[in-house]
Amino acid sequence: MRNRHPYCACLFCTTAAVVMAMLIFRISSPVNAADKPISFIEDVAPIIKEHCLACHEPKKKSGKYDMATFEKLMEGGANGEMIIPGKPEESEFYTLIVTDEPRRMPPRDKGEAVSTDKAEIIRRWILQGAKLDSGIDPKADLVKELRKRWKPPVPPQTYKFPVIINALAFTPDSKQLVVGGHHELTIWSATDGKLLKRLRTRAERAYAVAFLRDGKLAVAGGRPGQEGDVRIYDLTAKPMAVDNGVEILDGVGNPQVMVAQLLDADDSVLCLAISADGKKLAAGGCDRAVRIWNLSDGPAKAALEQTIENHADWVLGVQFSQDGKYLISAARDKTAKVWDLTAKESVMTFPDHQNIVYSVTVSQDGSTGISVGADKQLRTWKIGGDGKQLKAAGGHGDEVFKVVHSPTAPILATSSADKTVRLWDLQKLSVTKTLAGMSDFVYAVTFSPDGSMVAAGAYNGEVRIWNVNDGSERLAFNASPGYRVSSVTTNSKP
Repeated sequence: MRNRHPYCACLFCTTAAVVMAMLIFRISSPVNAADKPISFIEDVAPIIKEHCLACHEPKKKSGKYDMATFEKLMEGGANGEMIIPGKPEESEFYTLIVTDEPRRMPPRDKGEAVSTDKAEIIRRWILQGAKLDSGIDPKADLVKELRKRWKPPVPPQTYKFPVIINALAFTPDSKQLVVGGHHELTIWSATDGKLLKRLRTRAERAYAVAFLRDGKLAVAGGRPGQEGDVRIYDLTAKPMAVDNGVEILDGVGNPQVMVAQLLDADDSVLCLAISADGKKLAAGGCDRAVRIWNLSDGPAKAALEQTIENHADWVLGVQFSQDGKYLISAARDKTAKVWDLTAKESVMTFPDHQNIVYSVTVSQDGSTGISVGADKQLRTWKIGGDGKQLKAAGGHGDEVFKVVHSPTAPILATSSADKTVRLWDLQKLSVTKTLAGMSDFVYAVTFSPDGSMVAAGAYNGEVRIWNVNDGSERLAFNASPGYRVSSVTTNSKP
């Protein structure tokens, strides 16, 4: 009979227990943990990027310390050698992270202290010799090296939460609507709101979308604070799968779908525009620069023509004049600006918003700039001359995020945080229709290529399409695949 006394054990059990205890002690001992190899690029570089590079990148170099590459990191800053391989307690790079003194890095007014577990990773890496992984160039930009190793997640099959819609566009035939999702673009029928395609993207968010002359789609987006890009997609490419009638396209690894990448930036790209003749593409974003590519030989052979650094803060909107002579831009620096593409110089600044300027467009004759912003105003101004304001009009009850021009008539559409879209007579600068029904901030608005419809997207995933001629609603749906919401109703019209 088995002995059930709680304090009695056989010799075998006692021996096994002792061996197990020794193994547990060995596995959990600090000495063994310190022996585990620490990868610089996988373990240390992400900590440097998160906590250090804001002050120690090439343009700032606080304390004359540049940490953008492994080589520069090991050179140290103004105080000399900051990392002494094998001696973390003598390496200021480590001791300044864990100190309680005012000299702590990062400084208390710049960010939170490095956590204990992250500091221990750095300590162990230095203790192990502060080595760089084999196969990596010491001169390589660490941010780009980390970006190359990052793998985008697969979009959720069913959204648990609504997707924020920052961008949408009708297809050239006006029959479908492309909407930005979470690491994907979704394509919907503009007639009945049926989901037709899902195109996986590396970018977490799409901030601007526009069709090229050849039918391919240009998309500006990125991961906020991590990376940004401009990519060209072919929506007609063969899908990798079909799920319940929905085509699934791989825009990350399939070159037949993602046909060109024009830009790889360190932060999100927020806006783009195609010239009237389809030969140029402009994009701007968080790095304050506007880049212009020549598309004459197709997107695969796109050539960067100009990089314009004309703003002091994020570039939020860009638009070409109809004749292609000027580029108009809007920015968080509270200005709209005009750039002469031939002379390659700034010719005008429009400052009258006195607040963030979110979006710009241009009149059909190319003479008038049109802008909207956080001041809740729609303003028009002469592109040439001294840039004096022509007219200003209110109407929206909150910030105005977007203004777009109809492709067929002197009509504007604006979208706002007041949860409405408004149609305007450009000549009178007066509201002709207020399109209601949205229940959250309306970030995106676009006309169909034939000018008959206007569509908008909101923070809570809502999409609505209206007829331009009478303002009647054609369709409403939530562009978050699988997400169930009862608040979006529709009076759908064929």
